[in-house]
Order: sequence, then C-alpha cells, then structure tokens
Amino acid sequence: MWKNETAKRLQVRYPIIQAPMAGGVTSTSLVSAVSNAGCLGMIGAGYMSAEQLQEQIREVKALTENPFGVNLFIPGRYMTTDEKVALSNRLLDPLKKELSVHEKTTNLPTAEKDYDNFANQLKVILDEGVPVCSFTFGIPSEEVIGQLKQANVTVVGTATTVKEAILNEKAGMNVVVVQGSEAGGHRGTFEESSEGSMIGLMSLVPQVVDQVNIPVIAAGGIMDGRGIKASFCLGAQGVQMGTAFLTCEESGANELHKKEILKATEDQTVITKAFSGKAARGIQNDFIETMKAYEDSLPAYPVQNTLTKGIRKAAATQGKPAYMSLWSGQSPRLSKNQSVDELITGIVAQAESI
Repeated sequence: MWKNETAKRLQVRYPIIQAPMAGGVTSTSLVSAVSNAGCLGMIGAGYMSAEQLQEQIREVKALTENPFGVNLFIPGRYMTTDEKVALSNRLLDPLKKELSVHEKTTNLPTAEKDYDNFANQLKVILDEGVPVCSFTFGIPSEEVIGQLKQANVTVVGTATTVKEAILNEKAGMNVVVVQGSEAGGHRGTFEESSEGSMIGLMSLVPQVVDQVNIPVIAAGGIMDGRGIKASFCLGAQGVQMGTAFLTCEESGANELHKKEILKATEDQTVITKAFSGKAARGIQNDFIETMKAYEDSLPAYPVQNTLTKGIRKAAATQGKPAYMSLWSGQSPRLSKNQSVDELITGIVAQAESI
C-alpha cells in the first residue's frame, strides 16, 4: 500500500510526513528520527531566522542521509491599529504582572521584515539543497516556485478547502496537504474565512481528490494506522501527522505541553485567535477563556503572536499551562509518549493489518 507516486517523489519508504510544527517542536532529534525511520521529517521554520534555519538543516544532515524538508510561512499583508495593540496590551497586563513579565513589547513585526526573512530562508533552502519545501498560509510567487523546481526541490502546498487545493495545483505545486478542521495548531487557510474553511477531513479529502490531479496528503486528527488506512481509502496518497509526533520522546515540545495532550479528551480542544491573531486549534485553558470575548478586536497575526510571546514563554518556564498555547488536534486520547521508532513501527503494522 505504500508504494505510490507520493512516496516515490518524496523518496521515502512510507508516505507519512511529520507535520512541520513551528516554535521549537520540530527538534533536530525529531526530524532526523522520522527520516531515519523511512518517513519525511520536516523542520517547522516559520519563526526562525535564516541563520537558525541553516544551523538546524546542517544538524539534521549530520544525523540522517535520508530526505527531509522545511516548511515556510507565506508572509502576508496585514493591517493593525494602535487601538488594537493598546487593547491587547491592556488585556495582557494583568497576566504579565502575575507572571512577572516586565519587558515591554516594542519591536513589532512588519510585512517588510517578514518578506526579507522569507527571502533569506529560501536562499538557505536552495544553498543547502533541501529536497522538499512546503508552504503554509498561502502560495508563493510563480518566481519562487520556479526557482525551487529548477533546483529539483519538491514543492508542497497547504489547503483547507477544495478551492485552495485547486489554486495550489494551478500555481504549480507538486503535492498538496489537505488540512481538515480536526488538525491542531494554526489553520492553513488563506483564501476563505477561518469559519468557512472548517471542513472535516473525511468530507474534504474525497472532494479535493475529485478536483485536482496532483497527489493529496491528508492531515488532521490522524494518530494511528486506522487514520492512515481511512485516508488512503478516501483517495489520499499519504498523511501528515502532527500531534502524534508532538508527544514523542524526541519532540522539542515543552514537557508540560506533552502532558496536557496526553491527559486531554476530544471535547477539550477549541479554535482560538487569542494567542496569535490567527485561528488555531488547542486545548482550552484560562488564557483562551479570558480573551475569548475580545478575539475579533485583537491585532492580526503575527502582531498578536508577538504581543503574547512573553506570557507564553514565562508560563512555560514557571510550569503554568493555563497561559500556554497548547496546540493539539482533536484526537488527544490516541496520543502516546513513545519513541519515533515505536510510533512509526506501530502505525505501519496497524495500517497493513487492516
């Protein structure tokens, strides 16, 4: 069941992609272990500088000879106002006081800075000969796609609706990851409203497969061999799994984050914009509840993400999950604390036995 166009293109034994979770989860140990196990490890480079990305790419190369990839966030044009920033700061001030966060957030992101960093990250990917590059929050320019393809880099897009998948194919993507509403972390939506793109994976995959000719990768709530087999039956040629890898021993996720997922239930995850200004799925906590009434009045991503960074960091350091962004998909009951090898061996055997 594993030998298909996607496995061949990605040069992997199993078309299973470890989701590129940004923010430190995709440690060198995690990425290299996934690739060494015959799947595709991915570096989540969304918040990295070009220098940090180059360093990790070289670290991964030292630990595996197998293919791995890098995921980049497409920079967008965003508008925010002083009033929205002021409101966010007023809401965050009591929490900062509680957590003893004293520094002021003054160096806010701008679209110009984001575009410069994106260009520098792309140069690193090309210079280092990374074989796979995926994109979230949009589609890169025709020029960027052309540069990557000329360098024999497989380009992978992200879609949360059929329309977005079609746009990825028209732009020239080799493969498209279809993200169902069950997925943990940020929604990859770029063409629709966040509300309009909340389509479950079982509904989304076959509709996308019927409308595009490029291979489809299923993502969202897949934790074991049953999810993989179901995705293949719906027409997907591979899967992308995030939460399942997040709780692995090699993951760079905070141990508190792992523990909260391991004890969570399926009804505890919610969609929130409170942490970053962009819709994302995570485990409900005090921070989300406090900010819920103001979500539509907060600054857009990535400004809100920067404003809450100090609180999230302090909460993690002080062991207070109530104020952490505990990203998780909708299947936390299926999560386990195990090694990457144990996870992949188990899900492959389960999928083959069905």
